[in-house]
Amino acid sequence: MDGAEADPDGARRVNVQGTRNVAALGVPVVYFSTDYVFDGHKRTPYVESDEPRPLSVYGKTKLEGELQIGAGWIVRSSWLFGPTGKNFVRTMLALGSERDEVRVVGDQRGCPTYVGHLAAAASEIVAFPEGVWHVAAEGECTWAEFAEAIFAEAGVDCRVVAITTEELGRPAPRPVYSVLRSEREAAPRLPHWREGLRACLERLAATE
Repeated sequence: MDGAEADPDGARRVNVQGTRNVAALGVPVVYFSTDYVFDGHKRTPYVESDEPRPLSVYGKTKLEGELQIGAGWIVRSSWLFGPTGKNFVRTMLALGSERDEVRVVGDQRGCPTYVGHLAAAASEIVAFPEGVWHVAAEGECTWAEFAEAIFAEAGVDCRVVAITTEELGRPAPRPVYSVLRSEREAAPRLPHWREGLRACLERLAATE
């Protein structure tokens, strides 16, 4: 997100040109997009027919990437986390092991989505018509509420202090509300984000 603001050309090479190169192969594509193609002005969930209005370079280049897809499925999801790579759950666990208190944004609301559940759903979607699909975990929360749940489920004694987006002061603008839901009857329904969190923590524990 923030790196894209500092290097818009690099973000465009990855999200737009890279997608164009894949689409040029002429094979069906599953393109993973983001809730950040929306501006967050709604207070009800975003569905596939809502008009995207991205705020950030990241959101804009992901939307441009969507437009490169001819034959394929555009899967928009949100707040992804998993047992590997850099993501919010792993970051909070690392910080919580070092500190008594963390400051986390409490005025952005979305759907934390476990990548294992998303991957399983994506394998179902390819059996349905191509186009845009919204696939995100059931339930919604703020980043601060998510952090509290991470510490509670992992048994980490660390206090969460909710702060505002303005206090965080990140370069990239983020939507304050980006809950995704699907208006497609055939869309897979993912488990609640808390179930995804537990599955992720179990995978992490198994690798320790």
